[in-house]
Amino acid sequence: MAFSLPGERSVAAALPARPFAALVRWVAEAKAARARRVALKALLELDHARLHDLGISRDDIATALATRSRAASVVLNSARARNARL
Repeated sequence: MAFSLPGERSVAAALPARPFAALVRWVAEAKAARARRVALKALLELDHARLHDLGISRDDIATALATRSRAASVVLNSARARNARL
């Protein structure tokens, strides 16, 4: 039997309490990320005039695709706001 110091965490404390819930959450996040990528790739198929009407460019979409998080919408919204001022 091993004794642990008061400041140490046990191995059991490091494991998620509900592994099935963690797996379901991971699958949901992966599906949402895929849906974002598909939507951004669909924007790339639009012509220049439609993208201009939306206030974004292909470079903005490429930057949003390179962003590996939910911040892609922030990238596009900031591009739209920047282009609205021009």
